[in-house]
Amino acid sequence: MAECNIHIAIIEPSHMIYEGLSNILLKGNPHGRILRFENLDELKEYRDKNCLEVIIVNPAIIMGDPGTLGTVKKHFHKAQWVALVASVFSDTLLNLFDARIQVTDTPASISRTIARLTEEDCICADDSPGEELSEREKQVLIKLVHGLSNKEIADKLHISTHTVISHRKNISHKAGIKSLSGLTIYAITQNIVSMNDIQSGG
Repeated sequence: MAECNIHIAIIEPSHMIYEGLSNILLKGNPHGRILRFENLDELKEYRDKNCLEVIIVNPAIIMGDPGTLGTVKKHFHKAQWVALVASVFSDTLLNLFDARIQVTDTPASISRTIARLTEEDCICADDSPGEELSEREKQVLIKLVHGLSNKEIADKLHISTHTVISHRKNISHKAGIKSLSGLTIYAITQNIVSMNDIQSGG
């Protein structure tokens, strides 16, 4: 596989969603670089404007003033703008972007969208599903993303802490993801948990 160095900026208030998306993007393109900005003003101050190929934005950031996006776009002639959709937005707002990705999209689908925008062949997206989680592993994952410790999970599921740790290793191996934020996004994309579950705390 040819090495490439795609620079992607992400503007997303949720640390969990940012970490999960970064994990997916870097897995698909290990030679890329991910930059995080708090808002469009901070992005506008970024010096190396020409090196950003893709800018991913949560549309909620510009809902109050959609015109801001057009103003900032003028500073980034090379970039493709992608809406990161985690809730319902109007078509008028979403049409300001070159493409959109849903928070529930699979990693392969997200990688394909970025690859299409950058016309790069070096982003790898494996369409074949990984090994499926067992029912018990799904139960452990659900408890994990709701913030329970190994001991709490063991108590809830009436298994030993050692067994929980073993399940966690299997989950990380099958998903190809180690971080909790990455596993949370994985659980959402695999319909193991819903965004509503996460936002309501289960």
